[in-house]
Amino acid sequence: MRDASHFLGFSKATLAAGVLAAGFAGCTAHSVGPPADAGRGSPTGGTGGADPPAGPDASAGKGGSGGAGGNPDVGGSAGSTSKGGSSGSGAAAGTSGAAGTGGSAGGAAGNGGTSGASGRGGAGTSGAAGARDAGSAGNGGAIDAGSDGSAGRPDGGPSDAGGKSFVHPGVLVNKGMLDFVKAKIASGAEPWKTALARATSNALGSKSYVPHPFVTVDCGSYSNPDNGCTEEKNDANAAYTQALLFYYTGDVAYAQKAIEIMNAWSAVLKDHTNTNAPLQAAWAAESFPRAAEIIRYAGAGWADADVAQFAKMLKDVYLPKLIDGSSSNGNWELSMIEAVIHIGIFNDDRATFDKGVAMWRERVPSYVYIASDGPTPVPPPRGTKTGAALISFWYGQSMMMDGLSQETCRDLGHVQYGLAAMLNAAESAAIQGVDLHAEQANRIAAALEFHAKFINGAAVPATLCTGALTAVTADPMWEIGYNAYAARLGRALPETQMVIQAIRPTSVDHHMAWETLTHAEIGKAGF
Repeated sequence: MRDASHFLGFSKATLAAGVLAAGFAGCTAHSVGPPADAGRGSPTGGTGGADPPAGPDASAGKGGSGGAGGNPDVGGSAGSTSKGGSSGSGAAAGTSGAAGTGGSAGGAAGNGGTSGASGRGGAGTSGAAGARDAGSAGNGGAIDAGSDGSAGRPDGGPSDAGGKSFVHPGVLVNKGMLDFVKAKIASGAEPWKTALARATSNALGSKSYVPHPFVTVDCGSYSNPDNGCTEEKNDANAAYTQALLFYYTGDVAYAQKAIEIMNAWSAVLKDHTNTNAPLQAAWAAESFPRAAEIIRYAGAGWADADVAQFAKMLKDVYLPKLIDGSSSNGNWELSMIEAVIHIGIFNDDRATFDKGVAMWRERVPSYVYIASDGPTPVPPPRGTKTGAALISFWYGQSMMMDGLSQETCRDLGHVQYGLAAMLNAAESAAIQGVDLHAEQANRIAAALEFHAKFINGAAVPATLCTGALTAVTADPMWEIGYNAYAARLGRALPETQMVIQAIRPTSVDHHMAWETLTHAEIGKAGF
């Protein structure tokens, strides 16, 4: 179930006095070898849960625990947990060559690792009858005519990797983005000043936050049972929050807290079990690497042995739950894809990154419809859904409309979960030089505007979901998409802009976290 109190936030910590200098030890291009849909929170603090993993109802049932009162920043259980997010951190790695700004990982490879082996990427197969604008992907594919042979574009173009090492930090944000916002905060500019205040006053940003790691996280449908599910999500988002606060304020106490959270989990976590295991693993692995990238490459003092232990956890515990994807509702696999891409970047694992990119190229066309797809939507890449089964998978919606999502007639909450993961994954890939945003610009821009207009109060036509939509409330996920498509690609997104103005500054809900603080009006900073 979904209600208006689903944003995660808690008033607890106070804003640190002054804005201190914090800088990266270097934005590096580093190459080293070596992943139950929670229910939406209720205002009384009850936990939500996940749907069964098969069939049209198999995907997430929005969740986290609800708020404790009327404060819009209040949610989750009392004490050190905050129902919905956890950590990620990282220690400084070896030195490496200069990295290009934003998506390109330019410069000569230094001691951090060699560039990728040359060789053309494999050609992917085309979409059905030429009508689909994205067929099944090859093993990846480069935007800039690169030469790494591990990732072929769906159009048979050159590989994604381009023979380049990864840009670090490079999960959802890069140095240029972070520095842009840091300067805005230092000058007292809005909306960044208020966004920082909201993060520092949230329980996730408390310097006294206490992590609660589990050996086995056991998550059933609708988070029943909920054995570590809430705690893991909390801790992953807490680590990310603490990492951002460290970078923006220079207060090392935040870095130490992020490291504490990530080390606590990497020391004990062994498995995810029960029906929601893949989605639960995805939610945590979407957020942990965000924190880890910032901490590792900002000179925070994360010990090399702890970094290695964290990387091993991502590879051995999270990745096996994610890498094969899902035939469930699209928000499941899109979160899994984001997590796979993030793990690949943090672990400097080109094959994993390319696999995530290939999965994104397959799943996105089957999650959002546009007219060039033909009279029926693109079937999902896993499972056999055609004819009546395909329409049932789209919750009975047989009349297609530009921007319609596979889950629109389910509820707009799950749509936003899916769009957020889709956009987050594309943003991280763009930082690495793979412009997934541009590849599916028409489709994703249509999806943003289509759903935003109903959030803004447009009447629902009788031909859409029998004339009624549910969960028509904005989640904190619109800033990244708006900046990518309006600011960087020059698309007009008036409905999306209206949503953003209504929800700033955004807070946290599952894998949607602090987007105003990281992406509001940053334009092409970092690119």
